[in-house]
Amino acid sequence: MFGAYSPSGDQFTLELPHCNADCFQIYLDEFSKHKPEQLKIVFLDNGAFHKASQLIIPDNVILSFIPPYSPELNPAEKVWDFIKDKLANKIYNTLESLSDAVAEIVANLKSEAIKSLTSYKYYVENFNAVF
Repeated sequence: MFGAYSPSGDQFTLELPHCNADCFQIYLDEFSKHKPEQLKIVFLDNGAFHKASQLIIPDNVILSFIPPYSPELNPAEKVWDFIKDKLANKIYNTLESLSDAVAEIVANLKSEAIKSLTSYKYYVENFNAVF
């Protein structure tokens, strides 16, 4: 699961079969096409596939890497926690049923929930100061 979540309430989530550079490239390409007029600043951990040399970063996407071992600096982590909480303590007999449950949660994520989960004061203030 790859996803970007904005303090404005916007989101773009894509489920792909692997967590590797090839799938991340697909995600970046599709994300770039989502509201292509927007500049997208994506905060990422330092996973090897996020920094693969073969990646071609679209012109409207900027990758910004957070310091190691600081997931609390990535607003998307709050969304991932929200999704995991919704899935907790339930039994999924197949990966397909789990995938369907995740897709339903993501489809029902409202803009206000995303704003509430990702609007870190220091991100919003710094963004407003620069842009």
